[in-house]
Amino acid sequence: MERMVFCQKLGRELPGLDAPPVPGPLGQRIFENISRDAWELWEEQSKLIINHYGLVLADPESRRFLREQMEEFFFGEDAQMPEGWTPAGRKGGAAAPAKK
Repeated sequence: MERMVFCQKLGRELPGLDAPPVPGPLGQRIFENISRDAWELWEEQSKLIINHYGLVLADPESRRFLREQMEEFFFGEDAQMPEGWTPAGRKGGAAAPAKK
């Protein structure tokens, strides 16, 4: 049986991750409160951040910055997705419309 979590990012009960995705307290917090679907969203967002800022992950400052962005993405004030949002390609809806 899949491990379910109430996803703080997507606001509903969904399958959870199999293990903490990063070491330390943040990884444990993500494991306990974030769904697999939300983690996949972060993977895409992290690519955008890495490319936009030209981050070099061998650099400790770049890793620190990316980790801060990860925490903000999942747990920041505006972290929750819009009501009724469903990942593109999933049954039950489409991605949220672009902001005007």
